[in-house]
Amino acid sequence: MELNRTEKISEVIHQTGTKRNRKLTTDHLLALCFILPSIVLIAVFVYGFIGWTGYVSMSNWNTLVPDFSFAGLKNYAYLFDDYRFQADLRNTLVFTVAFIAVVVIAGQLLAIFLDQKIRGESLFRNIFFFPMALSFVVTGVVWQWLLNPTTGVNLFLKKFGLDSMWYTNTDILAGFKIGKIEFGIPIAIIAVIIAAVWQMTGFSLAMYLAGLRAIPEELKEAARIDGASEFKVYRKVIIPMLRPITVSVIIIMAHISLKIFDLIYAMTGPGANFVTDVPGVYMFETTFRGNYYANGAAIAIIMLLFVAIFIVPYLISSRKGES
Repeated sequence: MELNRTEKISEVIHQTGTKRNRKLTTDHLLALCFILPSIVLIAVFVYGFIGWTGYVSMSNWNTLVPDFSFAGLKNYAYLFDDYRFQADLRNTLVFTVAFIAVVVIAGQLLAIFLDQKIRGESLFRNIFFFPMALSFVVTGVVWQWLLNPTTGVNLFLKKFGLDSMWYTNTDILAGFKIGKIEFGIPIAIIAVIIAAVWQMTGFSLAMYLAGLRAIPEELKEAARIDGASEFKVYRKVIIPMLRPITVSVIIIMAHISLKIFDLIYAMTGPGANFVTDVPGVYMFETTFRGNYYANGAAIAIIMLLFVAIFIVPYLISSRKGES
């Protein structure tokens, strides 16, 4: 008797689940019809072109005449032995580390400053957000004028006996030679870092300000009641709670810095002795000026892998967090 009742209940549950699944399946098909054009376009114009670029990077197509004969990893081996590409890797490392560090710290400090309910907050917020409305090309041209060795800021600095070469200086700070290249901090790339930080700090500020405004005031008050100083409230309570935002800012800024092209191309170009060159500029000149299509494709794939190193772990951890 009890067994029959259990079987009937199981049957009802199974039938209900089947009907529910049919409804969900219909909804899924309808949703799929709406997003199918986007899926096709992304498959062709994103992943299809990535696959094509990878195929070209392992070919011998380094002239105007297409040559798709298999070359293996020859183009990659050539790049990592190339003086210019080694300089590009050094410059990218220096630019990425300095750019991310300054943007994170400056954005956090400015957000804390604006979170104090100061007078004229909206004015300061607009001033800090304004550079984000500009493209990197405009930023590059403006800062090229400002930091030009013969004009701009240098006219003011010369009154104090300072004659800065900014982005024309080829010296390397703390340099040490490994193989063909001198590793260290190229002085010229500091000018590019200043321009990039000026434009992207507003984004970091917006992220941190939103995070600060989302923290309940009760938590801060509880810490103050327990005897914590204002410095400890920020160090022990607020800043740790902003850690997810910090991770997001780092990932986004790393994505921007690793594929940077327009700012450097507009502001300095490769620079003397390639002190401001980056893989994006090298890829453009190699592919569209030198007609070395296989080498250019190899540079593009290497850039993609650099970005994937940052993005893929972040996406995996985000999915785990949602689960």
